This record gives sequence, C-alpha cells and structure tokens, in this order.
Amino acid sequence: MWTVAQLSEDLAAGRTTSRDLLEQALSRIAAPEGEGARAFLKLYTDTARAEAEFSDRLRRAGIRRSPVDGLPISLKDLFDVAGDVTRAGSKIRAEAAPAKADAPAVARLRAAGAVILGRTNMVEFAFGGVGLNPHFGTPKNPYDRKTGRVPGGSSSGAAVAQADGMCVMALGSDTRGSIRQPAALCGVAGFKPTARRVPREGAFPLSFTLDSVGPLANSAACCAMYDAILAGEPPLPLPEMPSRGLRLLLPRSSALEDLDPQVGKAFDVALARLSRAGMLVTEVPVPAFDRQGEYFKGGGLAGAEAYHIHRPYLGRLAEYDPRVGKRVLLGKDISGPDYVLITELRAAYIREVEALAAAFDAIVMPSVPCVAPAIAETERSDEDYFRWNFRIMRNTGLINFLDGCALTLPCHAKGAAPVGLMLCGPAMSDRRILAVAAAVERALPGD
Repeated sequence: MWTVAQLSEDLAAGRTTSRDLLEQALSRIAAPEGEGARAFLKLYTDTARAEAEFSDRLRRAGIRRSPVDGLPISLKDLFDVAGDVTRAGSKIRAEAAPAKADAPAVARLRAAGAVILGRTNMVEFAFGGVGLNPHFGTPKNPYDRKTGRVPGGSSSGAAVAQADGMCVMALGSDTRGSIRQPAALCGVAGFKPTARRVPREGAFPLSFTLDSVGPLANSAACCAMYDAILAGEPPLPLPEMPSRGLRLLLPRSSALEDLDPQVGKAFDVALARLSRAGMLVTEVPVPAFDRQGEYFKGGGLAGAEAYHIHRPYLGRLAEYDPRVGKRVLLGKDISGPDYVLITELRAAYIREVEALAAAFDAIVMPSVPCVAPAIAETERSDEDYFRWNFRIMRNTGLINFLDGCALTLPCHAKGAAPVGLMLCGPAMSDRRILAVAAAVERALPGD
C-alpha cells in the first residue's frame, strides 16, 4: 500500500517519478477486473499528466513544494474544480454552471503539488451511509467482490479508489461518518477533522453545521500530512507519541453493543494488543451516546439544513434516488423550535462527553458495528436499506454531533472482512488524535 513517506523518499531518490506513479494509478483505474469505471465519475487524464510532468521538472531542479508533491489523489464529486460542473453524484446538476474557482481544499492540495486524477463516485448529494448510487452505479467493495458488498457512503468511490491503490489519497467529506464508514468497510484509514478546521466552501453542502472535509489514505501519518495541508498548516511529520501510558476511554454504551461477530473479535484482539503495548484502556459509562434518537429525530440538524439546501430542486424530486429524496423530505417537518431544541441538546451533549473525555488521550470504539453487507441485501426493500443505513452510521455520527474529530484505522486480520477501530476526541484536538492514532497503528499488526 502506498504511503506518503515511502513515495516521497522514492521520488527524492530517483527510484520513481510522478509520471510513473500517475500511470500506475491510471492503469489500476482502467483494469477490467477492477472498479475504476464505477469508482470514478470523471478523469482528468491530460491535466494530471501535465501536473505530474511539471512536478518531475521541479524535482529535477531541486524544488519540492511539499511532502505530497507529485502524488496522485482523487476528489469526491462534490468539490468544485474550476471550469467543471459539480454534480455531487446527481444527474440533476448535470446542467449546472461550471465552477468559477477551485474549492479552497482543492486549491490547497493543488498548491502543495498534488496531482489530481479525477472525481470519485458518491451517494447522491452525500445523503447516505450505505454507498449506493442508482444513477452512476455502485462501486463494489474491494473485499469479497464476488459477493458484491457495499462500499459504505457517502464517500463510496473515494474508499474504493483508495483501497484498490488508484490514488495515494482520496478527498472526502463527512457529515455523519461519510469518510470513516467507507474507510472502515473497505479497510483503509480515514480522518474526519473538527468541522471548522478545513474550509468547506466550494463543497456542495449536506449540513452547514455538521459537514467536514478530510482524507482517506493508507496510514495515520498519511492522513495527518494531508490534513495539515487542508487546514493551511505546515505539513510537518507527527510527533511520535509513546504507546506506554496512553489513556484510552472505552465508552460503555450502545456504541459497543450489537456488533457483528467479526467486528467484536477484531476489536477485542486490537484492544488486547494495545494493552500489551502499555496503553491504559478504561471502560467508562457514556450515557450520552445512548440518546441518538433525540439528536437525530426527524433527520436532526442535517435533515433541516438539507431540506433548505434542496428547496431549489424539490420540483425534480422524482429524479432523485428515492432513498435520498425520502431523507430530504424528512426535514420539511422540523420546526424552528425543534431546530433550536436540537442545538440545545447538542450543547449539553458536548459538555457531557467532553467532561468524561478530559482525563483521556482519546476515545476508542469500533468505527462501524458491522462488516460490509451485500449490496443485494440493502436493496431488497426500503426497510432493509434504512436499517443498514442507520447501523452503518450508528457510531460515527456520535463524533459529528460532538463537533469532534476522529480517525478510523483497519484492525482486522489479513484476509478477513475489513473492520475499523476509531480514535476520537473533542473539537480542535485533531493533531493529538492523529498522533494517538499513529501510536495505536504501530501497536496493531500490519499487512
């Protein structure tokens, strides 16, 4: 699996070139046995080759713009790219005006020398955790392609592209887990930053309150490097945090209940490894995690805000993915007082969880309580779809409501169904959580 550190070293030593890395990525995307045709909605092949060759010329002249200079990346279809139409995974926006400028997140990556491959598939308007898209097709999870399992959503194509080695980083967005869910189900790392840390302008919104922008990559260190660039900070390596003495809060709550056997086993094995590495794992009751029904009633903050965002398109609701359309309409019945009540509940929730987490370096829990189900299983009926949708989003959404940050790491045994372990923290603890995650990653078995 490609990592920033490894590839940056190879480029500096002349063992490879940016153009070579790009051609390898394009080859993986084009592989007939792969999912490139469904993972990507559009490729920027010509401009990507020009960007890679420019990076190589700069490197030969002794210039490196950042540690990610010349590395191929992908963008979720909801990010603006100057001169291109931002469809957000929907055919409804096919005739929208082209973007006048890159989204700030895209502009920062471009300035760092990232080679932009193309736009990845997603759940229509980012409204779903399963990963289905009836308009452009659903990319199959790289694990167990024969069965045809869901990739997770809404950053579905991003996770498949990352897991299949089509890019070094896939840029995604996360409103209730849309980076971490597909990352966990596809077996890669994914980081959801504190929402205000990375500019969200130029990304088609789902929720003004909960949306955040972050990377899917192959390690905690890779996520940290891209997170720094996205946040406008110097892209410096993470400080190495010793494992011994790290304090992890294990939340005794519904977040640990009703786990698939594969998830429960992988998570328990991972916790045992962390304990042997000297980390202190302490189980603490977190009753606030058990009140999701109150926080997301009627769609919650995202439901109300999404209904407002989609008002210009409601006359074309019949053209939406019906599952997305139903969720958009949920927000219609959220009144002003209802909305204010949810914001008050959120403020109390943040105070409660932050107080419990204050004595710990991170909260640890399974990223997703299940392994990826078969696509057919989620499409049998609306009831089946929404049951799986809630199950997949159950744990990750707790951190968006917290206004926190979290990174998911693969913790399954080689060859087993992907399982994610999530390290979480309150708002603006991002660099600490990334450093903790890197220490956890060192304690877990690699591929």
